[in-house]
Amino acid sequence: MSKKIIIIIPTLNENDNVIYLYNTIVKKQKIPILFVDDNSIDGTRDKIFELSKKNKMVKFIFREKRYGIGSAHREGINWALKKNYNTCITMDADRTHNPLEIKNLLKKLKKNKADIIITSRFINKGSLEDWPVLRKFITKIRFYLVKLILNTDLDSSGGFRCYNLKTIRKQDFQLAENNGYFFLIESLFYLEKLKYKIVEVPTKLKFRVSGQSKMRFIDILSSLTNLFKLSIFNKL
Repeated sequence: MSKKIIIIIPTLNENDNVIYLYNTIVKKQKIPILFVDDNSIDGTRDKIFELSKKNKMVKFIFREKRYGIGSAHREGINWALKKNYNTCITMDADRTHNPLEIKNLLKKLKKNKADIIITSRFINKGSLEDWPVLRKFITKIRFYLVKLILNTDLDSSGGFRCYNLKTIRKQDFQLAENNGYFFLIESLFYLEKLKYKIVEVPTKLKFRVSGQSKMRFIDILSSLTNLFKLSIFNKL
């Protein structure tokens, strides 16, 4: 029997944000969450486990190593496919993605008969207005580099997405092999090349409210290298 919707949220030391996500998604919107945790050491796992005992709509995958956010997305999506969910939404745990936008993503998926809905930070002005200048600069440079090198107009590095799991083939999700942040760019590159219907909707991102960013300078450098590799040595 198929199920409807699951929200997939990778976590790594997000102790301050787990309760917020539970309250705004599970309690208010009655939508289940799958937390994919990469061996947090700050109490994140304990909170998730306690919530799962209190409410069956809280699911989790506890991983014993830090495999990376891309790997967490891939494992979460595979879990949702295995459990026969119709739709999954991926989002970050750091409160940059607004849970109140979830219903709009679902509405747009249905209205447009789309395979994927992605949120874009570059449709409306002011989407990153409260971000530090350096982070805004890095985000914009990355967007234009991806656009130039991969020949796409999509905001490919954002993780706030809605997938129609009934129309996207499981093997097409597996084409993206990167385990880090570049997975987001790589996966969308292949899905766009395979002619899935991808629709962008505008979003406004808050800067991280609490906790620390997991993005490292090495991630930025490796993304640049991976961009050129993907453009030349991709599987399609």
